[in-house]
Amino acid sequence: MTGLVAFLDRGGPAMWAIAALSVLGLALILWKLWRLAALGLWSAAAAEEAVRAWVDGDAGAARRLAGHRGIHARLAAAAMAARADPRLTEAAAREETQRIAQGLLGEARAGLRALDLIVTLAPLLGLLGTVLGMIEAFRALETSGARADPAVLAGGIWEALLTTAAGMGVAIPAAAALAFFDGALERAGARMEDLATRVFTRSPAAVARRLGEAAE
Repeated sequence: MTGLVAFLDRGGPAMWAIAALSVLGLALILWKLWRLAALGLWSAAAAEEAVRAWVDGDAGAARRLAGHRGIHARLAAAAMAARADPRLTEAAAREETQRIAQGLLGEARAGLRALDLIVTLAPLLGLLGTVLGMIEAFRALETSGARADPAVLAGGIWEALLTTAAGMGVAIPAAAALAFFDGALERAGARMEDLATRVFTRSPAAVARRLGEAAE
């Protein structure tokens, strides 16, 4: 622990800020993985079965399967409810479904802005620490004049460059995680759009028949 503190002290305040960002970034990535798994981002089986049941005219099975907590099933349930609502035109039902889909994806995107901020700030803090360290090194060189020891100057520059390396070391894995989350959410959005489209492409006659069966 003492060695870690000494290492951070070499980089100055910027190094401590980068260390704080690294801890925050790791916690955010782990929380995001847990959160997306809890939202069922990678599990659309129940929604697929619900839509297949809807297409086949099995209203009871479609409702039961669409009651799953995952965001795909929740979107499928919302699309079915909007499509079957006699008070809504098809255009209004589509708009309502789109509104719900945007809300679900917005819920799934929570926290990504903070991760994006870490990706931006970490290398900038590293560069700031390096610039401040270089300023200090050259100030010492100017003060010592001809008596300057090149080894001491090189050591000061080496310590200054630590913050740049540390900033990049934090930003690179955070950027990779952000790209992974963005890709997963993009695929989830496309899957949700496909589910809603399949719900709305059922013929009006089939929907009317389903409503009649449900009323009986």
